[in-house]
Amino acid sequence: MRRSRLPLVSVVLATIVTLGIALAAPAAAAGARYVALGDSYSSGVGSGSYISSSGSCLRSKLAYSQLWANAHAPSSYVSVACSGAKTTDVTATQLSALSPATTLVSITIGGNDLNFAGVMEDCVLYSTTTCVNELNAAEVTAQNQLPGWLDTTYNAIRAHAPSATVVVVDYPRFYHDLWYCVGLSSTDRNKINEAADVLDGVIQNAAGRHGFKFADVRAAFASGHEICDGSSWLHSVDWTNIVQSYHPTASGQSGGYLPAFSAQAGA
Repeated sequence: MRRSRLPLVSVVLATIVTLGIALAAPAAAAGARYVALGDSYSSGVGSGSYISSSGSCLRSKLAYSQLWANAHAPSSYVSVACSGAKTTDVTATQLSALSPATTLVSITIGGNDLNFAGVMEDCVLYSTTTCVNELNAAEVTAQNQLPGWLDTTYNAIRAHAPSATVVVVDYPRFYHDLWYCVGLSSTDRNKINEAADVLDGVIQNAAGRHGFKFADVRAAFASGHEICDGSSWLHSVDWTNIVQSYHPTASGQSGGYLPAFSAQAGA
């Protein structure tokens, strides 16, 4: 009896299609023209290995954007992310890196608009009352003013890179509020996490308004990698290197930020 070859043909065709899909994603990534914008969470503060030519912007070779570029060999890659940047800094000094040829953009921005670093410093130095009051004020600013600031910056990004996929990456929650965690009070820690959630919610809504993709890192950090966890991906307050306080470590960039960005970047 002669056996049908259709099952074999189907298997071969399925294999070819699957192989084609597998090859297409890296090929698309390889053709990307990628620009990384944003603040210290984008530049890689806290992960070390800073590029000397970046000066006070503290761009790291271990930042997630650089790690993505290393893995995918895009046609071009540049990071102009800078420690301390606000939305106005992105608009004024970073957008020149974009062009109509840009196909991929990443950005984390908004924390410095709320003076989050200064608030965190005051939470460490002063009372719970001061900490909570300043975080309440930051939340009000986030809800009432930050949306407009983000809209201005996001509109400018789209104007400079009209065809690019734009991935907006947020901030982690900082603390796992464990009973044995030393330092800040439980009230402080929970309020800091609340403020991070408010900030991230505003950022997510703004990204949605502009048709940008949103990469949420919170779940990755919450899986045993927040401050007070045994395997934290975040620096706590560091008096020997105050700048890196409350920033992701190299593991936070590679284990938290890189996967979140890659999932939205399409490779």
